Amino acid sequence: MATITRIQPRALVRASGGPRYAVALAVDALGTGLLRPFLLLYGVTALRLSAPVTGTAMTVGIVMGLVCMPAVGRWLDRGARSTVVAASMLVRTLGVALLLAAPAGHVWPFAAAALFLGIGNQAWPAAHAALVATVAHGRERDAALAGGRALRNAGLGAGALLATACLTGGTSALQALAAVTGLAYLAAAALAWSVHLRARPAAAPAEGTDAGPAPRMGVLPAANVIYVFCLNVPEVALPLVLVTRMHASPVWPAAIFVANTVLVVTLQVPVTVLTSRFSRRAVLALSGVVLTASYLGFLAATSLGHGWGAPAVAAVSVVCTIGEIIYAGSATALVTALAPAHVLGRALARFQLSTGFGLAVSPAVITALAPHGSAVLWGGLAAATLLSASAVAAEKD
Repeated sequence: MATITRIQPRALVRASGGPRYAVALAVDALGTGLLRPFLLLYGVTALRLSAPVTGTAMTVGIVMGLVCMPAVGRWLDRGARSTVVAASMLVRTLGVALLLAAPAGHVWPFAAAALFLGIGNQAWPAAHAALVATVAHGRERDAALAGGRALRNAGLGAGALLATACLTGGTSALQALAAVTGLAYLAAAALAWSVHLRARPAAAPAEGTDAGPAPRMGVLPAANVIYVFCLNVPEVALPLVLVTRMHASPVWPAAIFVANTVLVVTLQVPVTVLTSRFSRRAVLALSGVVLTASYLGFLAATSLGHGWGAPAVAAVSVVCTIGEIIYAGSATALVTALAPAHVLGRALARFQLSTGFGLAVSPAVITALAPHGSAVLWGGLAAATLLSASAVAAEKD
């Protein structure tokens, strides 16, 4: 089995699509970090919409964005690569333009903006993974995917920090941040398009056509819906538990979120390289075991007293982040390794459907389970994740 023994930065950049594409990813992530954490605040503050209406419009935008994924998959299977990535960035530029043009008190322009932002956010991961899979192969491709995720998280974190520093300016600052985000998306789209990367459409094994059946992926999509709950643990579950149930300072969830970002940026590539000696399926199953252990750790930590509970939760969150890193480094890599070349785009699109669905429903599930106690919340997540990991491990490639 091929493994990676060391990380060569130049080779990693080349395997990720080249320097211009890396700059495009960084600019796109920086722009996303400027606006995405504060989109709800923009609707409430700048457009004077109610919080429930704003939140509903954002959720509908995310869910409706998933509808475009089958078309994205077919487009990728026709050989498009950098064009699809650029299109995912450009459609978000249109979303920001609609956001800036939306009059105060009108929900439909905001909903349209959220829809275009959702389409771009859902289409980008599959398009990016297909581009990297075209440039790099084997375990080098896995490291390149991990490097892209680390770079994206760094850009998101930097953008969020910059936006936080600017929020003292009120509504005008939010509008300025949105404008800068639109310009960042436009610049990133131009850079991505300039790469001019296209793959030759692979022929199906039989006398099929480009419109052949979508690939079968076994239990992976269903298991992935459960796995992706871990991505919303630092943003949804831990703030909810720490602040509303344990009455801890809001500083704790903020510190955990920052630590999560720093760990992902610094460890995503090294951990992916370290686990390259094992099969991708085994590593994905291992990530489920680590996540299950962290959920049980949260259950134990929340049972401690007020003085020790918050520090214990922060310590366990490191284990949860390690599980997230292992999951992120193996899940998409496994899909790209299993999918035949002629249906790679549709396989990635189908996998992104499960990811987007899991991200969309996980906040509602977490907030519904939390009032019933820590045992229901963390015990339920642990049981579902362990079941998913067992299903992934038991399935044969």
